[in-house]
Amino acid sequence: MERVKLTMAQALVKFLDNQYIEVDGIENKFIEGIFTIFGHGNVLGLGEALKYTKHSLRVHQGRNEQGMALAAMGFAKQNNRKKIYACTSSVGPGAMNMVTAAATATANRIPVLFLPGDTYACRQPDPVLQQLEQFHDLSITVNDAFKPVSKYWDKIYRPEQLMTAMINAMRVLTSPRDTGAVTIALPQDVQGEVYDYPVEFFKKRVHTMGRILPAENLIEKAIELIKRKKHPMLICGGGVRYSGVGEVFKDFCEKFNIPFGETQAGKSTIPYDNKYNLGGIGTTGNLAANVVAKKADLIIGVGTRYTDFTTASKWLFKDRDVEFLNINIGEFDAEKMDGLSLVGDAKETLKKLMDNLENYKSGYENEIKDAKDSWENELERLHKTNYFDEGYEEEIKGHLPHVLKEFGELTGSYLTQTRVIGLLNKNIAKDSVIVGSSGSLPGDLQRVWTASVPETYHVEYGFSCMGYEVNAALGVKLAVGDEREVYTMVGDGSYMMLHSELVTSIQEKKKINIMLFDNMAFGCINNLQMGNGMESFGTEMRYRDYKTDTMTGELIKIDFAKNAEAYGCKTYTVKNEEELLAAIEDSKKQSVSTLIDIKVLPKTMTDGYESFWRVGNAQVSNRKEVEAATRELEKELKETRDY
Repeated sequence: MERVKLTMAQALVKFLDNQYIEVDGIENKFIEGIFTIFGHGNVLGLGEALKYTKHSLRVHQGRNEQGMALAAMGFAKQNNRKKIYACTSSVGPGAMNMVTAAATATANRIPVLFLPGDTYACRQPDPVLQQLEQFHDLSITVNDAFKPVSKYWDKIYRPEQLMTAMINAMRVLTSPRDTGAVTIALPQDVQGEVYDYPVEFFKKRVHTMGRILPAENLIEKAIELIKRKKHPMLICGGGVRYSGVGEVFKDFCEKFNIPFGETQAGKSTIPYDNKYNLGGIGTTGNLAANVVAKKADLIIGVGTRYTDFTTASKWLFKDRDVEFLNINIGEFDAEKMDGLSLVGDAKETLKKLMDNLENYKSGYENEIKDAKDSWENELERLHKTNYFDEGYEEEIKGHLPHVLKEFGELTGSYLTQTRVIGLLNKNIAKDSVIVGSSGSLPGDLQRVWTASVPETYHVEYGFSCMGYEVNAALGVKLAVGDEREVYTMVGDGSYMMLHSELVTSIQEKKKINIMLFDNMAFGCINNLQMGNGMESFGTEMRYRDYKTDTMTGELIKIDFAKNAEAYGCKTYTVKNEEELLAAIEDSKKQSVSTLIDIKVLPKTMTDGYESFWRVGNAQVSNRKEVEAATRELEKELKETRDY
């Protein structure tokens, strides 16, 4: 067997550069490149290999380990898991910074390869700089923290272990069922150690993603189940998008007259104007989808994890005879809601069902159109709503009107959040990709954003990771290229939490557009606490009042435009519709990343639409409003499913 002498790190680079994936006969290079932040734990091993080994991997310089890993996730998600980036950090705090991103990737079933540096395998020196010592077990390092958030974890104690570790890593990264974060910890001494690797290990490897079908008897049971139901409804989950089954899914709905609702991950797989597309479903869903879901007697979940927001905490589906049919590549998700489980590829499974359902038609007559028309009227109202419209101030009076007055006087802005979203939806290019993740914006976007071009809606809501928005936008831009615009919708709280890769976007000349909604609060959670009987507490951005020693002073005014301008962005501050529209148009002409600092009135987002969310209310409180909210919650809990 022919062999070649390489360091472990050099062998790793050569291996990564030769991985390919094949889906439906189309072959693509799987690993695009690697995001790096170098330190003593990886610069002389993996850093040397990336610099001097011949390869075609793109290398990007990150600014924050979590930020660059979220960019890698955004890239893989936008590529429907068919291309990925790896991420490398130094030992200790650098590695720990990536744990949140690893959890975000795994929760969303998105492949990202993590290559954190680790302490010396030889334990000399010991402890090394940035090592965390566990007195009871010296084999533990901080990289063990990746174990609960990774789908596969390994550590390379000897250079020859790299081979089995990486073959297993690729097995998981390319699996539509088991994918997520993969962590391969790299002790810094082992990175530089040599081994005579077999040349065969570095051959071009093509990982074929096949499409499997459920057992025939289960297909027959599913057909029987559908045939005896009059009002079925489909849920379009992220798996529909990732498996490329959008057209088949649409054909299924049209052939059998079945409406569908969208999850956050499934939204924009099929354009909004399709007559069967009722839009977002669940806690952050809209009126059309939720009204129909309540009366459906069969829910066909395709590629969905059935999160609590999709099911409204298992409260949404009210028909006494409702049953569930789940089509999913993963057994774990297919078994949820006690449904009939079809474990298999969504595309082939739906085609098999279509071929055997013969002349089946649902019993819907005008219900689908009526629900969608009703929502269209409400959508138009939300898009047009202005603070100064007659009756609007009364509509939101229960939400601290003095705060709205204070905000307006401080900023000079009376823009409402739903109006701003409507203007953005209307005035950016239809093929632009919008990115989001946390706060009130995902709820508003799932409800009111209308995507007319497939795969233009990119919201991470499997983990709702604050800080995903700006950083993932860079990954999305790397995925879609320079011909399409990327807009990230982010609140002031999430922006302050993490926006490190904005600088990387400037460095790489990859333009992203940040729509920053500044309401001077963690507005979503402020709504949650106040909607459940609490007063505002620790969620508004206020100065401390030292007379009362509480955070009840004046609102903190921050100039986010100046912050981004310092990085090299083209920036705008807008306080009215005219300024917003002018900023949107001018931003299109720019070649660098842009930030529009939009001062948006608090409490002007959307509200619930026949939905529910189970939260952890206090069962005893010295505030009567809290106890009243708990009693209301307990009433709703009687309407939820137990499993």
